[in-house]
Amino acid sequence: MIEVSNLTKNFGDLCAVDRVSFSVPKGIIFAFLGPNGAGKSTTIKMLTTILSPTSGSMNVGGFDVLAKKNEVRASIGVIFQDHTLDDDLTAYENLYYHAVLYKVAQNQRRDRIEKILNDIGLFSRKDSLVREFSGGMKRRVEIARGLLHFPKILFLDEATLGLDVQTNNFFWTYLDKINKEEGVTVFFTTHNLDEAEKNAKRIAIIDNGKILIEGTPCEIKKKTDTDSLEKAFLKLTGYDIREQPADHVDVMRKRFKR
Repeated sequence: MIEVSNLTKNFGDLCAVDRVSFSVPKGIIFAFLGPNGAGKSTTIKMLTTILSPTSGSMNVGGFDVLAKKNEVRASIGVIFQDHTLDDDLTAYENLYYHAVLYKVAQNQRRDRIEKILNDIGLFSRKDSLVREFSGGMKRRVEIARGLLHFPKILFLDEATLGLDVQTNNFFWTYLDKINKEEGVTVFFTTHNLDEAEKNAKRIAIIDNGKILIEGTPCEIKKKTDTDSLEKAFLKLTGYDIREQPADHVDVMRKRFKR
């Protein structure tokens, strides 16, 4: 479902992603792990057409990312760490606006929105302004929005950060259901290694812009001769606290504006 070959992204003299290659099979949950500044978010931004690579190739959902950007965007859903809903619209209005943008058939919009709101337990609040929602409720609306247009792939960039235990449990229970019943491929980043080990069928660990290892959680532990994903992660990436910025993209943009 995702094929990446020699993907590279430079910001001036900084190489944020360095000749990365990996693949994600159709219909699995795939975790992309790494310390702050490792290149995770930069990679996701390239896969979702937000950033153009310096070199390399990407195929997402059967489409060349550089040549078929619109087709890629139509085939994916994206949930970022920061909330991106319109607080001045209701939950229903936020989803309706998305349905129009992504060309969900007009005769399907109402039923699709109401069904997915019911699935996430917010149908009774469909006419409430999003500004009145808790962080967990907003995250549920963003899940609904990301899945509203029947995407083949759902990208999650630190999407579970800060969620309470109940919301996190709902989040993964629902995504597992969608993955199994609708065959949606899930590509996610997280700093919660237990979350990755519990939910991901395959994992890639990236650091300093390079893929260090890829495989199932069991394969990674075996290859690193460790008994937990956390130990494997630390063995590969080191034990020192990082001083690198969490997002090379934002840092370099600020630098270029000076």
